[in-house]
Amino acid sequence: MPSSFRKWRWRKRSTPVAITTLLPKPKEAVESIGFGRFHILLFVIMGSANIVEAMEIMLLAVVSPEIRCEWRLEDWQVALVSTMVFLGFMVCGVLCGYVADKYGRWKVVFGGFIWASYFSLLTSFSPSYGWFIFLRCMVGCVIQMHTEFIPSKYRAYLLPLASIFWMLGSMLIIVLGMTVVPTMGWRWMIRFSIIPSIILIGLFMVIPESARFQVSAGNIQGALSTLKWIARMNGATLPEGELREPEVVCMRSYFLRTSLLLWYSWFVASFSYYGSVLSSSELLEKNLLCMTDADAEHQIKHNQEEALCYCIPFNMADYQTLLISCLGEVALIPLNIGLLNIFGRKPSFAILQLLSAFFFMLVNICTTMFGFTVLLFLLRSVVSMNFNVVYIYTAEVYPTSVRSIGMGFCTSFSRVGGMIAPFIAQVLMSKSVILALSPFAIACVICAVGVAFLPIETRGRALLVSIFTFPPTVLKTDFLWG
Repeated sequence: MPSSFRKWRWRKRSTPVAITTLLPKPKEAVESIGFGRFHILLFVIMGSANIVEAMEIMLLAVVSPEIRCEWRLEDWQVALVSTMVFLGFMVCGVLCGYVADKYGRWKVVFGGFIWASYFSLLTSFSPSYGWFIFLRCMVGCVIQMHTEFIPSKYRAYLLPLASIFWMLGSMLIIVLGMTVVPTMGWRWMIRFSIIPSIILIGLFMVIPESARFQVSAGNIQGALSTLKWIARMNGATLPEGELREPEVVCMRSYFLRTSLLLWYSWFVASFSYYGSVLSSSELLEKNLLCMTDADAEHQIKHNQEEALCYCIPFNMADYQTLLISCLGEVALIPLNIGLLNIFGRKPSFAILQLLSAFFFMLVNICTTMFGFTVLLFLLRSVVSMNFNVVYIYTAEVYPTSVRSIGMGFCTSFSRVGGMIAPFIAQVLMSKSVILALSPFAIACVICAVGVAFLPIETRGRALLVSIFTFPPTVLKTDFLWG
């Protein structure tokens, strides 16, 4: 510890200035344990949680044509279903973040999946459109904590790889749509879709509480027990010394600017991702694509002004296009990992946002069905990578004592993006394809500019643990990050 800092630490503070640092002991414990069997187990279990959430989100795109026909819904009513789902995610995100920071990550993760599974099952028994949107709104209390267990040098590798689980969830619900919906209906598809959630609830029993949370909450003995258990599982030993409880005071304006920029970044990441998902399903359902080799079925354009209800379920070719586009979420993972480790978090995010804007506008061009599939494949690749980068950056920039609530607020703003996206992708799309896709491209360009104003690059930095008082001159020193 620098002597100048040691002297300052003990003198009387007349004007407190609050910023964040980490205590070395918890960080050193996590880093010294290294990567091993525990992290592989955690990665598989928490990655499986992505399967469940992806199924819940992709279900909206698959079930939309079915409920449109069953309840004779207009475009805005179909869009409202997705909006109400994201409203539930938004409200629950903040509440779960607060509860997780106060009472622990594990309780919220476990309880959230029980809650989501229960209301997802009830959705399949919805007697009316009103009940359907109410019950879908109640699905969505999930928070993840695996970042706090991962050593810093592995985060840029493991978190992008978690996209594989998201892709599997998206593909699984599409396969259910292909096989179950035509024969048994959408209600049975939803019932089958909760089976992974039930399995996951049992697997959560082997995940311990976050040691970083236990230290920040003052449960030093519990944190030691957790770290010793992980060390034994990995065949490692803990470093010498005692874990210490961090001193918590307050955050300064440094985090205010970071939070504002991250809120918009999460908004755009969600807005563009779900815009790409819903736009693709809407373009396929209504045959709004400008295709040079369209068959007789895809030459028929469907406009709601001509008929109150058009029952156009996805055909096999449409499902296949959606399946191929899902593969795009993992096909460029090596590129994602390379960008994160070579260029860092901020440059990677800016590059991916600009690429997202470019591919959104390319969807407007006239091309073959194969060309559209390739464009959709590339678009899904870059928008999913946006989520990986912003998630990693957010987890690295917030300290443990406020990480869950910080992530909760960011997640809530991402849900706002998800709430707005359906009305553009599913309502405005019927009026004009280019008019519907342009807002997504513009939002991505603005976000790419905003990334330049994020105050710090977090590549290779250890996770922050505590918040306490420091002089402003210490802000930019490497000591802050360990």
